[in-house]
Amino acid sequence: MEDVLKGRLGGTDGFDVRCSLDGDRIVGRAGGKLHGKDINLEITETGVVGVVGNDDVKVELQEGELRGHVGRERVTLRGVDRVTGFFGEPIVGWNILAQQQGQKLIGRLGSTVLGKDFEFDLGSAPGWVGTLVAVVAFYALEPRASVKK
Repeated sequence: MEDVLKGRLGGTDGFDVRCSLDGDRIVGRAGGKLHGKDINLEITETGVVGVVGNDDVKVELQEGELRGHVGRERVTLRGVDRVTGFFGEPIVGWNILAQQQGQKLIGRLGSTVLGKDFEFDLGSAPGWVGTLVAVVAFYALEPRASVKK
């Protein structure tokens, strides 16, 4: 059964995110035709693997958390409906906080000043999937999130 996850990251100055969820596959796009990146993820028995643009995504379930990387940035996510975590390095990184309410996910990546709000319609997907898609989209389109080291 195919479901649609769609929403916006960064408010009116941000960008749209739209993904289809078909079984264990999450396929879609962050941004528009001219400035956007394709998202192609697969939920496995141990985590999530895939690509955003040309960068690898790999997170694995370890000690009750999803841990891994999006491109060269580390990510940690905890929770299912209420998701917390961190994206990036301890010194230069972004806090993650999201709350699922029914089929809606509302969250924030980063601080009050420099962060980005996001809001997604999840369909039947759990909150952690929407939060991971938000992090992947943020990495793909925010210049400071995807700086190559």
